[in-house]
Amino acid sequence: MAENTNQPKVINKAGTLKMSDETAATRKQKDIGGRPFDRRNNRRRDRVKADVAPKEYDEVTINIDRVSRTVKGGRRMRFKALVAIGNHKNKIGVGVAKGGDVTAAVQKATAKAKKNMIEFPLDGETICHEVETKVTGADVLLKPAAPGTGIIAGGVVRSIIGLTGVKNLISKSLGSTNKVNIAYAVVEGLKAQVPRKDWETTKLKGEKKPATKKATKKEAK
Repeated sequence: MAENTNQPKVINKAGTLKMSDETAATRKQKDIGGRPFDRRNNRRRDRVKADVAPKEYDEVTINIDRVSRTVKGGRRMRFKALVAIGNHKNKIGVGVAKGGDVTAAVQKATAKAKKNMIEFPLDGETICHEVETKVTGADVLLKPAAPGTGIIAGGVVRSIIGLTGVKNLISKSLGSTNKVNIAYAVVEGLKAQVPRKDWETTKLKGEKKPATKKATKKEAK
């Protein structure tokens, strides 16, 4: 049976012929060169998913302050950032830097933190022993805790300890509330940790105790 060619053609407002749903489903769009858009898009460099390498260190911006400096023309405003970085194991670093904007200050502080990283020993998931450190007016006390205790600490101490492998800790800030000094006091406390095998009491256990005066007198008789 011959097709009816006298059917009216449906034209859109733009002046083009309207395509049926069946034709639109099977039709592929092509560029000027006759290549399908799908093939061309897959070759674009900006659409190729690059392998994202995992970060070696995690960073936390603890505090950002706006500071000013008075000069001849008036006041110059800048930003001071306090950043801590760690690997969630036994490495931690703290840096402080200033910049014209927040992004520049954070980048400078992160670079300083990486440069001043320390490595400290751990006793399982807690610190090796109790320690109290003081940096200018900030006095911080760190104490080991039993498993399941968690991190009992304030804002700055919690932010720094959260970047380490310590899961159980008790701390108390006894002095100034300056966040920069507290951060450096925490780092000094972790830096002062001594492994259990290097304690003096542990070393003396394997050694013989020296003879007392009474025992010496008996041996002389």
